[in-house]
Amino acid sequence: MFRNLFRNLPPVTKNLLIINVLVWLLMEFVPSLSMDIERYCSLYYWESTDFGVWQLFTYMFIHGGFSHLFFNMFALLMFGGIIERSLGSARFLFYYISCGIGAALIQEGVFALMAMRYHEIFTPDQVYTIIDQASYLAHGGYFTNPIFHDPAAQNFVWLLQVPTVGASGAIFGILLAFGLLYPNLPMYIMFIPVPVKAKWVVIGYGVIELLMGIGNVDSSVAHFAHLGGMFFGLLMILYWKKKGTIGNGFGGY
Repeated sequence: MFRNLFRNLPPVTKNLLIINVLVWLLMEFVPSLSMDIERYCSLYYWESTDFGVWQLFTYMFIHGGFSHLFFNMFALLMFGGIIERSLGSARFLFYYISCGIGAALIQEGVFALMAMRYHEIFTPDQVYTIIDQASYLAHGGYFTNPIFHDPAAQNFVWLLQVPTVGASGAIFGILLAFGLLYPNLPMYIMFIPVPVKAKWVVIGYGVIELLMGIGNVDSSVAHFAHLGGMFFGLLMILYWKKKGTIGNGFGGY
């Protein structure tokens, strides 16, 4: 079943699946490259000395583990082909990448709001010291500077050096597109015995992500990046519908 499904996928969806899996395999089985890929291609907060602007793009091809990869690629397999056929391959690629970059920008904004607290706690010189030494600390270094005994400084180091990875922002953009283009298509959700219309599934996902993001700002899961992917996806789909470059007749399904 999955072999036939994969064989019949349109080109962009198929190649995105292949690239993501290949990057994961490379990181999993070539340890000598894994640390460099994670360090230079994951998305760090912009104040970190490890941040690079290219990471707004590269982070979406890196995953933190097999389960992270599996669920993202499963969603891409299930919904990516449908959306690619609806939008066309070129527009779908633009949409996917834009949702991923939009998710990264939203996540950076959330990090900036969190970082404001530490800029208020510490003096400018102390902030400079923490930022300057955070990367060394995160990669196994040790400093005797007493400032790093402060839990707030340790939390600031975590903010600076724990990267965001994964295609989830782009995937949530695809789910948003599915809900907008096929709002009345019935979907079967685990533990729910009756089909649910796609539009309600997407709204439910959005609400859950918002609540989890507000309640777990320091979570290792980038809930606001997921919302960012949906938000940028919403803007693009509404714009294309208004311009008439994509049809409005999908909702009858």
